[in-house]
Amino acid sequence: MSKRIAVLVRDRQSEALRMSIGLTIMDDKVDIFVLDRKLADMDDIKFNLKIIKEIGLKIYTNISCQLSADSYQGMEYISNEEMAKKLLWYDHVLPY
Repeated sequence: MSKRIAVLVRDRQSEALRMSIGLTIMDDKVDIFVLDRKLADMDDIKFNLKIIKEIGLKIYTNISCQLSADSYQGMEYISNEEMAKKLLWYDHVLPY
């Protein structure tokens, strides 16, 4: 049976995104939540975002200004209140 997994991204952004991609190997449902800060403008993060978009993972953020940058298209804004309700739906929540 597949699991529903939420990955919360804060400090180790590149590693969190890479891990999110790896979690899809077992056909689990993985969603990514970028919290409280912008994603760093680094090549490895851009590469991971490209793969995330290609495999169709959902990325949510509580920072609305992230949505304006070209490399972050596809992120969906979610308020902290909405996020708290949504996180109850997951089997596992992995903070990074």
